[in-house]
Amino acid sequence: MAITNFIPTVWSKALYDELAKNYVGVKLSNREFEGEIKTQGDRVKINGLGPVTVFNYTKNANMPSPEILSDNTRTLVVDQAKGFNFCIDAIDDVQSSPDLVRAAMKKAADALSDVADKFIYSLTDDEVESVENTAVDTENILKTLSDARRILMEHNVSNSTPISLEVSPAIEQVLVLAKVLRDTDNSRDFSNGYIGRLMGFDIYVSNNITADENGVYRCLARTGRAIAFAEQINSIKPYEPEMRHGTAVKGLHLYGAKIVYPKEMVFLNLKTA
Repeated sequence: MAITNFIPTVWSKALYDELAKNYVGVKLSNREFEGEIKTQGDRVKINGLGPVTVFNYTKNANMPSPEILSDNTRTLVVDQAKGFNFCIDAIDDVQSSPDLVRAAMKKAADALSDVADKFIYSLTDDEVESVENTAVDTENILKTLSDARRILMEHNVSNSTPISLEVSPAIEQVLVLAKVLRDTDNSRDFSNGYIGRLMGFDIYVSNNITADENGVYRCLARTGRAIAFAEQINSIKPYEPEMRHGTAVKGLHLYGAKIVYPKEMVFLNLKTA
């Protein structure tokens, strides 16, 4: 692909599309706050309100003064900047242009999406409650999941609210062997890691949920607004490397994420028996 034929906006959209195909943790986050992200360090203010108090109404009597709702503002900082920079040798370029650049862009999207998902799964907040099971097996997995579901219900997450459960491949294996998953008859799209339903959870598997040094996987159950994520493909630029004959492309992926509704999220610290 000649440099003169390179259209950055087209490749930027292509990169976005490939990222979307690969995301699991990011896909299950709230993306509505992205707005216009232009540079690393940009901040997104996320305003929340406290609960509304209900009172007994008495006919022909004055109501209480209007309640001043508490402001629960959180700031999402775009503090992650990930770049890529690759070159296609001129010999290869002549033989298969523009297919090699397309393939390389897909490889870049694969790598960027993995890093972004790992960032989502690294987030923490002291307000998020946890469920522990250091010997999870087919006999006790349901009890562990029900504990997580109970915590969410006690935090007023309604039964009608979609809740995702994201697990590692090792925990997925326990669920499969326990034969408890539902909707595994191709009744919905099994893309982006979706593996089925159970106890009101839409369950997803991600290889980016990794074990710590003690073999414990920190899986999570959450609503769709528990984590906010904002990203921007800041730039994609073609150039001719000074010391090589070929086509090079470099890009910059900016993003940030934050737990904004910690009471709508539960960590499940699980280790297989």
